[in-house]
Amino acid sequence: MDVNNNENTGIVLYANLLSDIKTRIRQAQVKATLSANAEMIMMYLDIGRIIHKRQQQQGWGAGIIPRLAKDLHNELPDLKGFSERNIKFMVQLYKEYETDAAIGKQPVSQLEDMKRLVSKIPWGHNILLMQKIKDISLRFWYMAQIIQNGWSRDTLGLMIKSEIHERQGSSTTNFRSTLPDPQSDLARQSQKDPYIFDFLTLTEPFYEREVKKLGAICNKFLNCGKASTQKAEYLSGISHWISGADVWK
Repeated sequence: MDVNNNENTGIVLYANLLSDIKTRIRQAQVKATLSANAEMIMMYLDIGRIIHKRQQQQGWGAGIIPRLAKDLHNELPDLKGFSERNIKFMVQLYKEYETDAAIGKQPVSQLEDMKRLVSKIPWGHNILLMQKIKDISLRFWYMAQIIQNGWSRDTLGLMIKSEIHERQGSSTTNFRSTLPDPQSDLARQSQKDPYIFDFLTLTEPFYEREVKKLGAICNKFLNCGKASTQKAEYLSGISHWISGADVWK
């Protein structure tokens, strides 16, 4: 009997250990994903600023955006986050949260809180909010609800359509920024967000293509295709030795 009890206790203890480790892994995954998302959103915001400022300084109109989208696609063909539509949203993001006009409409403290929230929610959520919610204070409330309740983009759309803020009240005075539940729709959707995956692989296609160009030149003029070469690859941040033939093929 004692043996059986000890075995059962051991099984329970091990199951608890496994569960704790799985929970910790999921928490780390969510945290890493949201960190990458925040960096990406801040990049989008900064790109919006650069374009908007340059348009003002040089007198360029909206026509510069299609050209940028085309040239970025030519330079980085595997990069999907810089379509003409997406670049326009980057400029809109900057104009709505960082320009003098935006600051004049809202208290500076609220805008700073809002920018922090902007970086905590996926890009698709941000686009939907800019499209559907024009009142900045109300948008602030929805941002807080997304994080607190772990809403997916589809859920957010349904909540906006049902005007849930009318039933619950739109005060955000008690909002406390925390990580979403790892099991929430928001967390799961963030971990599959194509914009984040696109952002994290941004540099690899460029470097790969440049190495191949260099290899073609080397083969043509120096006949070094089979020479041993050290190639610094952007693959897990590890430099390793591979043959010249592998580099140039």
